[in-house]
Amino acid sequence: MAPAIEVSTIIPTYNRRDLVVRAIETVLAQTRAVDEIIVIDDGSTDGTEQLLRARYGDRVRYVWQANAGVSAARNHGMRLARGRYFALLDSDDEWLPEKTERQLAWLEAHPEAGMVLCDVERVDSGGRLIDVFRRRDVIREDGRVLRWVIHNPALAPASAILRREVFEDIGGFDESLRTAEDIDFHLRIAQRWPIGVVEQSLVRAMRGHDGLSAEASTYDDYVRVVERAVRAARGQVADAELDRALAGTYARNARGMLIRGRWRDGWRLARDAWRLTPDPAVRRELLRLAPFAARRAIRSLLPG
Repeated sequence: MAPAIEVSTIIPTYNRRDLVVRAIETVLAQTRAVDEIIVIDDGSTDGTEQLLRARYGDRVRYVWQANAGVSAARNHGMRLARGRYFALLDSDDEWLPEKTERQLAWLEAHPEAGMVLCDVERVDSGGRLIDVFRRRDVIREDGRVLRWVIHNPALAPASAILRREVFEDIGGFDESLRTAEDIDFHLRIAQRWPIGVVEQSLVRAMRGHDGLSAEASTYDDYVRVVERAVRAARGQVADAELDRALAGTYARNARGMLIRGRWRDGWRLARDAWRLTPDPAVRRELLRLAPFAARRAIRSLLPG
């Protein structure tokens, strides 16, 4: 009888043949072995298939699909996965060697939890450290963490290992979202499952190359996701806490809209944030928007 599959790694990729090889190598270098590596190729045209088949053979389960976006690729991989645990990895990120060992040990010690996260070293395209995303700065203790996650639902998918039952319960990533699908996934898990943190940097995530974070829809998607999560969380989290979280979301995204010259939308969010909460931190952030917006407006009038 074939041995049971414990861990499935799901790697979506699109025209990143060299980066995805680097990602796969970090999976193969784990101190606790991964049983199944699934690469979902979201329509690449750069020879990814030929390279992976020649280099890895049947050590990697390669699946091609017509281009449908990263959420569809992740979901396809999770539907195919046979493991008890799903470990997510984007093709431009890397795992450090002890990632699966430490995170699986945590999940095995906490059978009630649905997902475990870790700290993330964010690096530039040259591998130089930008900063460290420390999960405990937001998630103050393990367990039912929605009251904290709602304030800052950022998620590096490569930092997450979840149980198969979580995917079966909440479904996958929202394929209707062009961006913010990761924070939506994080919030939906936090609404239904305990989450934990391994307080160690076990992932390197590349920033500042060809990601989607600069798209025009980013701010709209982010706001829509948090608004939906706040509505769903009424009754689970105190109303004042939810209002403060939503106001903080509005304030942060108002700044982004002003940067893009979306004055009407930015000021509308700022106004709504001010009305939602008297929280001093949120209002200080809002008050800083006026001189910031004035500087941006003046700069836009100056000759190039």
